[in-house]
Amino acid sequence: MSPSSLVSGSAASPWRALLPIYVACLAFGIQVGTSMPLVPLALEQQGVDKFLIGIVGAAWGVGMIATTPFVPAVAARLGAVPLICGAAVISAALSVAFAFTSSVPLWFGLTLLQGVVGGVPWVVSEIWINLVIDEKRRGRAMAAYAALIAVGMAIGPLVLQFVGLYGPRPFLVAAALMLVVILPLLPAWKSAPPIHLVKDGGILRVVRAAPVAMLAAFACGLGEQVAFSFLPIFAVEAKVPAETGALWLSAFVIGNIVLQWPIGWAADELDRRIVLAVCALVSAALVASIAFIDPQSSAILVVLVLWGGISFGIYTVGLALLGQRFSGGDIARANAAFTIVYTVAGLVGRPIAGGAMDVMGRSGMTSTVMLFYVIAGVAALLALRRRD
Repeated sequence: MSPSSLVSGSAASPWRALLPIYVACLAFGIQVGTSMPLVPLALEQQGVDKFLIGIVGAAWGVGMIATTPFVPAVAARLGAVPLICGAAVISAALSVAFAFTSSVPLWFGLTLLQGVVGGVPWVVSEIWINLVIDEKRRGRAMAAYAALIAVGMAIGPLVLQFVGLYGPRPFLVAAALMLVVILPLLPAWKSAPPIHLVKDGGILRVVRAAPVAMLAAFACGLGEQVAFSFLPIFAVEAKVPAETGALWLSAFVIGNIVLQWPIGWAADELDRRIVLAVCALVSAALVASIAFIDPQSSAILVVLVLWGGISFGIYTVGLALLGQRFSGGDIARANAAFTIVYTVAGLVGRPIAGGAMDVMGRSGMTSTVMLFYVIAGVAALLALRRRD
């Protein structure tokens, strides 16, 4: 089958063409939800200060930023499925290494290498979706993608309730889950959409051409990465048991399952800049409300569900704006740029939030996140003055 026939087949039935990557994204979400709290909680147990925890967590972003610009070119050469599968195998091996070491400098290095390969499934899947889907369904396609990731990420902390939060076992389980990502992709080894590149399409050109989408990536990246790094620690400082704090992460992502589809529908039916502004500003208000809620009450779970679901919408709408602006060979580099900005946000956000918590206590986390949501929301509103 030729590449052109693959593309036309995808156009005729885009949802069928997206099925393998959607199932892989679900598995990837479970792995991320399982593995993300492990390093921060282990370091906290060792008595490492929060700023250093943020630095170790940020190493993942350094690795990803260093390699993401090259992912589209490698995917174009090797193919989407072989690249994701290779990255998954290496990532699983690194998780095994975490299980049998405890040195903070070594964990920094392992986290750095995890960033090198760990973002490949994420970057390539978003390129895959944007290549296959048509404009009138782009918001809903990205919503389904975000919701599946969220389902997985909500399941991940539940897995930890059975395997535990400390010691080698949860890292070994995370390694096994990474290998599961490969399975749904094997039937699509040859039928995945081909990725082509535009040679003169630089990352900075993408940022200049779609500044609102890039701010969405930054705000969402900072909010999500700070939440996943520090919500369990926030809970412990509020005298909530560590296991319950891990469940706060499930609450944070569970709203995505319910809210992403209506947000995606709104992004297809309304001006996406308005939808983005609403998601960002409402997220800021929800984060601000945490300071006034008893962390022992069930109300905190309601706020976390809403915050997680609506803030994930910033990412969904940002991706839809990106696909609206770019097409063809441009979309691969545009998605890479979006991912880099998201990752940079996590890279700078986690140390900032960790340092703010060292100085201000729990409010340091919420103040940091709220500020950048407001910036993204205001930028989206200001962009309405343009007619594009």
